[in-house]
Amino acid sequence: MDLGRPNTDHSFFLIAGPCVLESRQHTLELAAAINNIAKTNGIPFIFKASFDKANRTSLHSFRGISIAEGLDILAEVRSVENIPVLTDVHEAQQCQLVATAVDVLQIPAFLCRQTDLLLSAATTGKAINIKKGQFLAPWDMSHAVEKVRSVSEHSPVWVTERGASFGYGNLVVDFQSFPHLRKTGCPVVFDATHSVQKPGSLGNATGGARDMIPTLARAAATCTDGFFFEVHDTPEKALSDGANVMRLSEFGQLLSELQEIWRIGKRFRE
Repeated sequence: MDLGRPNTDHSFFLIAGPCVLESRQHTLELAAAINNIAKTNGIPFIFKASFDKANRTSLHSFRGISIAEGLDILAEVRSVENIPVLTDVHEAQQCQLVATAVDVLQIPAFLCRQTDLLLSAATTGKAINIKKGQFLAPWDMSHAVEKVRSVSEHSPVWVTERGASFGYGNLVVDFQSFPHLRKTGCPVVFDATHSVQKPGSLGNATGGARDMIPTLARAAATCTDGFFFEVHDTPEKALSDGANVMRLSEFGQLLSELQEIWRIGKRFRE
């Protein structure tokens, strides 16, 4: 898969996986299941999972596993499934180590303006996915992209829309964001699962409207190059983001629908 041009003429590209690494066995099983769905639909696929979720609502929420074990699991996924893998980085000093095990470094939305983190990620030469902050105007993402390109002009950079804060405890997706993000010259990704979050709505945890994932994804299929989904076989038991994660058993059907819409929309994006 060419990370510089990750979509093909007949499909968007897909970033998908659990919010957080829960165990080696669960990760490998889920990666294999999603990879099979992607292959069946002819979709270029990048597996994602975080070894650490540094922004959980509560101090007592599950954050993940150690960076050493997490990177070892991700490297095994890459080797066994022969697919690219992606994970988050939260601190500049993590980037070089994480780059040894993954193909794409992801800048979390709440860190998208952190200059040192962006510059450090760029020095790895890896592809970088920058998630737009919930607090940021889409046209301001050009500054984040500029920071990366000041170090690594030719490394692939993607920008991801994941909703904007609307009052307290809610996010909305402004579809005017997509043409502005496209002006960065980067492939544009839509995060259909974080966009239905209800931050802090469960008191000590973030809630979500899982039933709205297909609606937003279908709407975005006409204007995006790739999709980001958090996926879990049993959302009710997920250790992070269970309320806004896509159910694995329903994922294949949704991807098939999105491809139909995406192919029609492609004519208007060119």
